[in-house]
Amino acid sequence: MRFAAYEHRHHTRVAVLDEDDTLRPVPGVRSLTEIVAAGGGLRSLLDLGAATLDVPPGPHVSEVRLLPPLRPSSVRDFVTFEEHVEGVRRSVDGTAGVPEQWYAAPTFYFTNPHAVFGAHDDIPVPPGSAALDFELEVAAVIGREGRDLTPEQARDHIVGYTVFNDWSARDLQSAEMRVGLGPCKGKDTATTLGPYLVTADELEPYRDADGFLRLALTAEVNGEVVGSDLLSNMSWTFEEMVAYASRGTHVVPGDVLGSGTCGNGGCLAELWGRRGERTPPPLKPGDTVTLTVEGIGTVSNTVVPGVEPVPLPAGRRRSRERP
Repeated sequence: MRFAAYEHRHHTRVAVLDEDDTLRPVPGVRSLTEIVAAGGGLRSLLDLGAATLDVPPGPHVSEVRLLPPLRPSSVRDFVTFEEHVEGVRRSVDGTAGVPEQWYAAPTFYFTNPHAVFGAHDDIPVPPGSAALDFELEVAAVIGREGRDLTPEQARDHIVGYTVFNDWSARDLQSAEMRVGLGPCKGKDTATTLGPYLVTADELEPYRDADGFLRLALTAEVNGEVVGSDLLSNMSWTFEEMVAYASRGTHVVPGDVLGSGTCGNGGCLAELWGRRGERTPPPLKPGDTVTLTVEGIGTVSNTVVPGVEPVPLPAGRRRSRERP
């Protein structure tokens, strides 16, 4: 099933999509976040969708504003594509190759769960940035709490998937990571989730013999294709990522786990690293980024001007006087 959260005539609703993209509102439900947070997992979501079978059809998806499918409890963004690591590493810090430590575990960082945008919302330029980039990813959504899971157990904790665009201010990211922390403000302004939450069972026909989801991924800027890849080129499965995320802690309903950016033009920075120049150029106001994932859908966002950064002083060099 495909679930959508949407706004229509000043009302917020949750619906299941029919085959013709007509929205069939779920009775009495205003937030998919609350349903997922209840922790019933995939079966609970499928039962909820089944309750809409006799509900009169609502508006067509083209007549509404699509909201993010849910408001995440947390957002972990992984980096699971070798090709992406090679290109971006060269672009951001001038280093070639993939660090050997990358192969040891599916590394991730936490990003901002309070800066989530819908499938067609405008995206403001991060304050102080002149090098905005997109990142084409797929995210898994957790539907049941778990801790210290095996990959086999983890599969039952994934309730569904959505498209994930990790908007990145490359100039801010490059500067802050020289401190040895981050990324932080370079990734803090916007993340697109959408257009729908597709339940995990819907994507099982795409699973290959090694457990990866073989989904075609395409990125366009202003209607021109700049990247394409297969999700199955990940070096870890989503189940392995969930298992690693749950190691020594809990994953909880509503947690979102991004695949990391795909290769072959899944972001501009990878192309910059490979080409040795910024072509295509960084995103600017008026540019539209369209990302499509087979079996899930398309998000398309237009960049708009942001605000100027509030000035702050440089760090003080202290005397290190002691009491």
